[in-house]
Amino acid sequence: MMTFPIPVVAWQPSIGPGSQPLDEVLITLDLPNDVHAFRPPQSELDAPPEVAGPALAFLRELLAGLRASSSLVTQPLRFSLLGYAPAIRDEINELLGEGEVSVLTAGDLRAQETAFTGIWRIRGEGIDDVEASAFPLDLRAVALERELPAAAIAVPPPGLMNAPALLHEIRSLSALWRVGRAAHVINLSLLPATPDDLAWLDEQLGRISFSILSRGFGNCRITATALPYVWWVQYFNNMEKLILNSIEIVDLPAVALAAAEDHAETIVRLDEWIVSIESAIGPTS
Repeated sequence: MMTFPIPVVAWQPSIGPGSQPLDEVLITLDLPNDVHAFRPPQSELDAPPEVAGPALAFLRELLAGLRASSSLVTQPLRFSLLGYAPAIRDEINELLGEGEVSVLTAGDLRAQETAFTGIWRIRGEGIDDVEASAFPLDLRAVALERELPAAAIAVPPPGLMNAPALLHEIRSLSALWRVGRAAHVINLSLLPATPDDLAWLDEQLGRISFSILSRGFGNCRITATALPYVWWVQYFNNMEKLILNSIEIVDLPAVALAAAEDHAETIVRLDEWIVSIESAIGPTS
């Protein structure tokens, strides 16, 4: 997954002689220190053979599919678990573990990354799937369904600083954006903006019930605004202090996506995990 973008230089409220420190030292934000590292799923491995066998067989099938696919980005895989008994599905969940990215929507469609980067558990009405992809395809489709609101920009209240200009820029980019373009990032943490600016900007951008939480480096909370391709991305440290506040205009923020190099690493990790299970409970048919 993408790591936290560092260093970040804190904005100084004044410029000119005497306004900056004399020493040439960068002023950086209070960054989180808990970097995500792979940990095998926590499992008691005590399921009865009639449950453990099919669950382990599914992991082998998943691994074979990953090996046959060249990329999680260009060749996603999807497996429905609806044909398995509930106990076997529960065992598959336990063996896959829980990873760092969660996705929630207004309906019951949701996704949770497993302990293996790029492997997702997806649930919804009539859906109980395991998907190998950079980001769950159904949820990506929901995110891309947004349309530019017809309403004109509201008249800003007096006293605002940069919010009206930022809103005009964001709406213009949203209207012109197309899938596949590189992200345009507006770092609100480095701009002179008052709390009233941010509150008005938040109100004008609106929100839909689509949010992503990534816990790979501190907490990153990503919220879909009502504008197409526009996301509010906020990083918090381990003390839940906001340390980076930004707007991204992009299909999906990169911090929520499995990277291309994650495909090979996931194959290695899953293979090692299967070998560990087999050594603990013995091979199953």
